[in-house]
Order: sequence, then structure tokens, then C-alpha cells
Amino acid sequence: MKRLVIVGGTGDALQLAKRAILLQRGFANDLPGLEVITTLAGRTREPNSISGSVRIGGFGGEAGLIDYLQTEKIDLIIDATHPFAAQISWHVANAATEVGMPRLMLVRPAWTRSPEDNWIEVESIEAAIAAIPASAERIFVTIGRQQLAPFANLTDRWCLMRSIDPPDPSIPLPPGKLLLDRGPFNLEAERQLFKEYQIQAIVSKNSGGDATYAKIIAARELSLPVVMVQRPIVPDGELVADVAGAIEWLQQRL
Repeated sequence: MKRLVIVGGTGDALQLAKRAILLQRGFANDLPGLEVITTLAGRTREPNSISGSVRIGGFGGEAGLIDYLQTEKIDLIIDATHPFAAQISWHVANAATEVGMPRLMLVRPAWTRSPEDNWIEVESIEAAIAAIPASAERIFVTIGRQQLAPFANLTDRWCLMRSIDPPDPSIPLPPGKLLLDRGPFNLEAERQLFKEYQIQAIVSKNSGGDATYAKIIAARELSLPVVMVQRPIVPDGELVADVAGAIEWLQQRL
């Protein structure tokens, strides 16, 4: 039996674990003899139900991951982390190279700018804050709970912040309101949200995927500027854009 580690943190990782488990349990005969282990850093405090075995917590850096892969006799690894979890992706790439293990990256495509979009593209959260139009006094901030602290300096703005989990109580927040919600979000709800709170600009990471894309469409329709944080550089390697592609990759290695 081969052992697969899915380095998770996205909805795609959950779907991949489910698909792999269903296949190896006999719903199809494509992936016999496969044990699926999903690892989570623990940043999402209430993860969705995950198929197969689950490991919660970090590895202690690249060296810790190498030790885990060797000790647990892992055969394959799929990096299905968030597109902005670049440090983890580099650890996975280097560890897989060190132990000589097949590695795949499951990365949903980034959003692309349409002619009707008003994007201000930046490379970091700090640059995003500086790029918010001066005329925008009410901001929709959707960049994850861990990077809200820098916005606390926006004392002259009002921020509507949305995240899956609440930020740590010690993290300072700007004036505004915190919404706790998990996608997918629909277009009508996003459009109504922006109107209700009189949003004048949006700060977002280019996470890609369909679950949160409705906010981009709503911003386009309402002619709102979007300060878009671009993705960090990730390692080279085999890459697929969806779960189906990852399953095909597994089939070729079993």
C-alpha cells in the first residue's frame, strides 16, 4: 500500500482527499492500496469534515517535514495549500527533492483582469494599504484573518472585514465590522453587501477559484476599485489546476 500526503488548507484539498478515498475504497478500481493523509497547519480552527486520516499542526520547518516523510514512509505528496502559503510550498518542494519523492502542486488558476475591471495590482499587504484610493472611506477587506493587523493604522477609514475564523483577540483591528463567513458566495448577496455597507473600495488577494469570485464581479458591476494583491512566487514542478488533474496524476503513479 502506498501512502499519500495531501498538504491541505483549501477546499480543493478536501475534495481531493474525498475523491481519492472513494476511489480506493472500491467505488472505482483506479486507486487500489492507497492511504490518504491530509495535513493542516491548524490555522482554520474548525476545518470541514475531511476524508481519510488527518494530521493537525506544523512540521517544524523543512527539516521537520523531511523527518516526517521519512519516518512515516510517505510515497507521494500533493501540495494543495492556499496560493499565498508560499513558505509551505517551498518547504514541500525542498523536502520532496531531499527524499526523492514525487510531488504535485494543485493550484487553482488566478483571476484575470477583464477590461471592465478597475484593479490596482500590488505585491504585498503593505503596498495594498498604501494603494487604497484616498477618496475611499469605506473599505471591504478580504485578505484572511492573519493579515488584518496592518489595517489597524487606517484610523480614518471604516473597514468591513470578512474571514472564515475570528482573528486572535490580541490582533488590533481598524474601525469597522468583522463578518465571519465561509464561501462560496453568490453574486446577488455580494452586490447587496456592498450596497448595504456603502463600500467604496475592495482589498483582496488574488486567490483564484469560484468560491469568492462573486465579489470581483460585483465590484466590476458597481465600478468599485479593487486593490488586488498578487500571488507570491512558488517553486517549479508538476502542476495541475483542478482535482481531476490531481487524480490523473495519482493514477499514473500507482
